Amino acid sequence: MERAGFAKAKIFAFGDARSVAAYAAEILIIAAIYGGLAESARLVPAINPTATPLWPPTGLALALVLLRGYRIWPAILVGAVSPCLMADRSLLEFGAAGIGSLLAAFAGTWLIGRWSNGSQTFATSSGVAKFAIICFAPTTIISSTIALAGVTLANESSLSDSVVAGLTWWLADAAAAPVIAPVIVLWATMPLRIFSKWNLLASITVAALAGIIGLVAYSPLIGSDLVSNDLEVLLPHRSLLGFLVLLPLIWAGLRGGRCTVATAALIFIGVAVWGFSVGNDPFPKMDPNGALLSLLMLSISVSAPPLALAAAIATHQTREAHLLSVQDQLNGQLERKALALDNIRRHFQTLIEGVVDYAIFALDREGHVTSWNSTAQKITGYTSEEIVGKHFGIFYRPDERRAGSPTHALESAIEGGKYDVEGWRIRKNGTPFFITGSVSSSRDDAGNLIGFISILRDATERRDAEEKLVQAREQLAMSQKMEAIGKLTGGIAHDFNNLLMIIGGSAQIFQRLLDPKLPKAIEAIQTAAKRGESLTRQLLTFSRHQHLSPTVVDLNASIKNMRTMIESSLRGNIVYNENVGDGVAPVKVDLAELELAIVNIAVNARDAMTSGGTFTLSVHAVIADQDTGGDRRGKAFFAITLGDTGTGIPPNLLSKMFDPFFTTKEVGKGTGLGLSQVYGFAHQAGGTVTADSKVGQGTTITIYLPSCADEQITSKELAAARARPRQPQRQTVLVVDDSPEVADVTSSLFEHLGYETIYRDSAEAALKLLDTGTKIDLVFSDIVMPGTIDGVGLAREVRSRYPGLPIALTTGYSDAAKAAPPSLRILRKPFDTEALRDFIQDLAPPRSARSSGIPLASGTTDAVRRS
Repeated sequence: MERAGFAKAKIFAFGDARSVAAYAAEILIIAAIYGGLAESARLVPAINPTATPLWPPTGLALALVLLRGYRIWPAILVGAVSPCLMADRSLLEFGAAGIGSLLAAFAGTWLIGRWSNGSQTFATSSGVAKFAIICFAPTTIISSTIALAGVTLANESSLSDSVVAGLTWWLADAAAAPVIAPVIVLWATMPLRIFSKWNLLASITVAALAGIIGLVAYSPLIGSDLVSNDLEVLLPHRSLLGFLVLLPLIWAGLRGGRCTVATAALIFIGVAVWGFSVGNDPFPKMDPNGALLSLLMLSISVSAPPLALAAAIATHQTREAHLLSVQDQLNGQLERKALALDNIRRHFQTLIEGVVDYAIFALDREGHVTSWNSTAQKITGYTSEEIVGKHFGIFYRPDERRAGSPTHALESAIEGGKYDVEGWRIRKNGTPFFITGSVSSSRDDAGNLIGFISILRDATERRDAEEKLVQAREQLAMSQKMEAIGKLTGGIAHDFNNLLMIIGGSAQIFQRLLDPKLPKAIEAIQTAAKRGESLTRQLLTFSRHQHLSPTVVDLNASIKNMRTMIESSLRGNIVYNENVGDGVAPVKVDLAELELAIVNIAVNARDAMTSGGTFTLSVHAVIADQDTGGDRRGKAFFAITLGDTGTGIPPNLLSKMFDPFFTTKEVGKGTGLGLSQVYGFAHQAGGTVTADSKVGQGTTITIYLPSCADEQITSKELAAARARPRQPQRQTVLVVDDSPEVADVTSSLFEHLGYETIYRDSAEAALKLLDTGTKIDLVFSDIVMPGTIDGVGLAREVRSRYPGLPIALTTGYSDAAKAAPPSLRILRKPFDTEALRDFIQDLAPPRSARSSGIPLASGTTDAVRRS
């Protein structure tokens, strides 16, 4: 809580006349209330000492200072002095009483702020107890002592009379402050929204019961002309009925109603004061101090304990509500985790179902089958319902089961992590089949065993084949292995490209938006993204699943433009010789992949020439033969020959140099994907690559690319036209992607180019949006998406329903892209702003743009909208 302070209460520190007027009005209102309360309580009981059973101004002053701070001190002084202007009483007496109440309120507020959380002291039971102690001791003692000093000086009373009067006033202050101050503070700080219809009705009922019990126990009406004296006869000790007030107060406290408890206690004490004023039992007039002490005890009994109970219950209710909220959050997190786990399980099942050559199944720690793929069913004959829950030893021959071979396989997998298996197994129909594979142990993050994964392959045909087919079988196995690795690398690259899309796109956003002191961090992010992009391109090119964008280029000019790139890939002690003619050598290739292939070869040459040497690049025309052209023998090719004077490659390793992940470098020095990318690029471009090497003399790698002399080279004028700025025209792009993070980056890149974007997470949602008639100028969709329609299917639907609406696709990798028609443009992930701009500018503009002469691209940077 922000404690009140004199430094914050300078009455002259106002901003304008309105503030001064508001402060003055506040002072006058508080002064009127305080003065009226002081006058009604008879400040100086000179004639009748029992005329002041309670002194409300002290409690009122304490509550006001707690709420409004020390700034209201003029109001208290004005309210204390004003009665002397309307009655024949001493200014000294009223001034002393006012100063006493003011200093007592200041002291009480300071102690409560330091010790009991200020105006929030009634929020806890300990705060209520601290407030009662502070009211009983320092606050009321200060108030009564200073007021007594003023009266003594004004009336020249004796010391003994002053002590008796001081005790009387202290008891009056101590009885009033714990009752009055909580009511004012609680009603002023309690938000009204917590009072529902039923809470308000309950509060009124408790207050009414407290008033009725007070009237029955202490009211002077009983025995008067208004109420028959018979009730007095029936209840000779009716004052004892006052303790019944604890029942509604405790009930309200158990419901956490602090305002209700404080208000009901005030009403009850007010009725008791009425009885005190006429001397009703238990407040005899012959013993005024005893009566005041009884009133004090009654005041504390009905105010502090029920209020402390209400505060404790309210605190409990608040904590319970907080715990319930936390529980709801945890339940939500558990649900999301369970959903994510379920998705992972489905993805895993989809993955193992997609492997058509291997039986993949999971085992628990005892060896019972827990999952089963369709290939396993095809090999063994057991359906998932028949095999799940049974021990995997059912596949072994009876003699192997008796010898404990299944248990031995599991124990070996536990000890070594993986155990290779090979041998005869039994199908469901009893026929034997020969398998090869492995059993691997699966452990959690803590290293605890959770089960096993068994991967088996039916090798019966290979086992039964003739010896002369061994070489053919090995080649077939290698081909299948390469296919499996290609699928795996393609899948990894697809997800990795999405991550690179987020990293690279976000880095561009940071570069535009963040503080200029962060260029190194942003450059590091972009460099990492570029390296990751290069790695995925190598993976995809090796697996031949890279989506290329070939164009007809001048090979000689393109290689000359690469000179700086090639030289930067070499060291200073390596001489670079280039033998490229000036004639036009047209080839149709993805220029970025060509650059990557040449750089990969240059890097390998650099690593082979540790002490320096010469790296030579030359281009010459050749006629394809069986080795270079295959079925295109006799056609014109261009050969790019790259040679070095390095250590060379031994003959037994030369045939493996284009194999994926094969490298002669030290661990951590190479990925083994550089030359496999060269191999994949050359074959995707319709050519091939060969290598020749001699140990100690160097290595020569030749890339053969088919000539495209009959096709037109992409002109520089067209590239320049694409680079020309466009006329500003805001258009809307519908971004469709199942990954919100990737979609957010894609939308940001479109927005940077001046487009408005609308996002949908599936093809179905995108079609629904288009059906509503929303104006869309371009649909930009990912290919791989969940649901019944992927990106290619969405393109077909859009072209069928909205022929004039352009649509483009993007992907990091997908076999589904093969189903796309040639006229459908596909942008490879990850891409940046420049790549996206060039890609969009190649698209045919919509009919509205054609008719108005406005191009599809826009340079505006106005605000964009998202859905």
